[in-house]
Amino acid sequence: MLLAAPATALTCSDIEHEGNRFTVCEADAGSEDLRLFLRDEAGEILGHFQSVDAALADQGKQLAFAMNAGMYHDDRSPVGHYVENGTEEMRVIPNAGPGNFGLLPNGVFCIRPGRADVFETLSYQDQQPQCRDATQSGPMLVIDGELHPRFLPDSTSRYIRNGVGTSEDGQLVVFAISRNAVTFHQFGSLFRDVLNTPNALYFDGNISRMHAPQIGRSDAGFSLGPIVGVVVDAE
Repeated sequence: MLLAAPATALTCSDIEHEGNRFTVCEADAGSEDLRLFLRDEAGEILGHFQSVDAALADQGKQLAFAMNAGMYHDDRSPVGHYVENGTEEMRVIPNAGPGNFGLLPNGVFCIRPGRADVFETLSYQDQQPQCRDATQSGPMLVIDGELHPRFLPDSTSRYIRNGVGTSEDGQLVVFAISRNAVTFHQFGSLFRDVLNTPNALYFDGNISRMHAPQIGRSDAGFSLGPIVGVVVDAE
């Protein structure tokens, strides 16, 4: 599917690491317009990259990049903490629970003016950063330069996975999605050893999708919950 790529400093590329293939997109949080999306003005779930683009078109804007950004319930509402444009829809969930979300430590992706950061959840609660947009997911992939302690090198659980990592100064945001099924250990190692992000967060697996017109990619499928995007002026 060939798509017109809007002008942006965002860069996307396909890379390989230890026999696995990934698509990686890097954004400058200081200059790019990073946002989270969940509902339209009527309160209905947007759910698709095309729906977000259609909503942005009314503002003379469009998506230069997008990715699903956190786990959600059957009604597409977020499982964990969710803030969009300063309005909180879901509180922080600090306790362990079933599934990958509850594989502590989990974390929060926080967007503030001029920067973006991945916080471990308890650190997020302690620091209380004033996030314009925030989405909680889990598990953490990398925590202060170390892989999540529960990740096993010999794991047999493999899925298409996606996530986000941030630089220490909050200026570089790196999104990645695997192009073949990978383990948590393999995915976390990408962020630690190749992308060099000291903190990184898992968004989801199996349902993972990306919209990257720059490389002619826009994955379709069933409705998603939270979506993160880079917004630019429409051409």
